Amino acid sequence: MLLNAEESRLVLVDYQERLMPVIQDGAAVLANARRLAQVAKMVQVPVWGTEQNPQRLGPNDAQLRALCDKTLAKMHFSAVADGLAEWLAPPPAAPRGNARSLPRHLQKSQPVSSERPSIVVAGCEAHVCLLQTALELIEEEFEIWVVTDACGSRTDRNRDAAFDRLAGAGAELVTTEMVAFEWLRSCEHPSFKDMLGLIK
Repeated sequence: MLLNAEESRLVLVDYQERLMPVIQDGAAVLANARRLAQVAKMVQVPVWGTEQNPQRLGPNDAQLRALCDKTLAKMHFSAVADGLAEWLAPPPAAPRGNARSLPRHLQKSQPVSSERPSIVVAGCEAHVCLLQTALELIEEEFEIWVVTDACGSRTDRNRDAAFDRLAGAGAELVTTEMVAFEWLRSCEHPSFKDMLGLIK
């Protein structure tokens, strides 16, 4: 199963100014998150960010924040608890009809659906906010793709434990380059040269 840009959204979790300096390999993690967001823009994948308690931890990295279509301020560690799932899969519109429409109890229920079911997610801290957000999105039946080289924690052990748990829950573990090449699919893609420039 390959990622499809037309079915993807990118969620970037808590790359905040006061948090990044304590993240192991924080500069590399942030650089990969920026690359992800830039490639997403090239292939028209929506990019959403989250910020944990921004009054205390500050906003996300300014360059990354500028690449996000929306940013969700949250107080829960999982962004799902503060409304991310509703952003990703808004409830279906109420059925329309007139007085001759079927009574409600005879109408087929419409499952919550998403035109873009593949959620590519990365962020900090991997074992707290990223983990809880991704696990709850899995419970909501999204396909979750965790970009490991764009995720960080204060220690490698915490980050790696998060990856183990996410893989066990059904998330696909990928890298920034895997995502970029799968979104483009071909060296004939109009953005191929620009993408190569970002990752080299």
